[in-house]
Amino acid sequence: MLQLSIFLENAKGRLAEVISLLAELKVNLRALSLADTKDYGVLRVIVDDPVVTAEKLRERKVVVSLTPVWVLMVPDRTGGLAEILNQLVQQDVVFEYMYAFVEMEHKQAQVVLRVQNKAIMEKAVQTLNLPVK
Repeated sequence: MLQLSIFLENAKGRLAEVISLLAELKVNLRALSLADTKDYGVLRVIVDDPVVTAEKLRERKVVVSLTPVWVLMVPDRTGGLAEILNQLVQQDVVFEYMYAFVEMEHKQAQVVLRVQNKAIMEKAVQTLNLPVK
């Protein structure tokens, strides 16, 4: 899956500006994460059509990139995430970052993962028969 990584100046109102722009463009945010440093932030979002959304944002002079991520379906129960992460660690998967959201319709948590090595993750997903989106 592709995630939008939107670079934001660390300035008052900038996050609200970009979120409002996404609303104006009729983009439904499925999940988001915000990480920041002293000078800038990275807003990571999952949307229905990331390629088209990225093009529209670039037209509006927003700095955005498309980042490949994995979205794992995790049982929405105590220990569900720990179980899957431990299995992935045993397969030598190294995580760069992650964030999660719950999809109410299917009563499952969805965990967005960025990993260091795509090939190792692909093998782990196949070996463990993990449900991915």
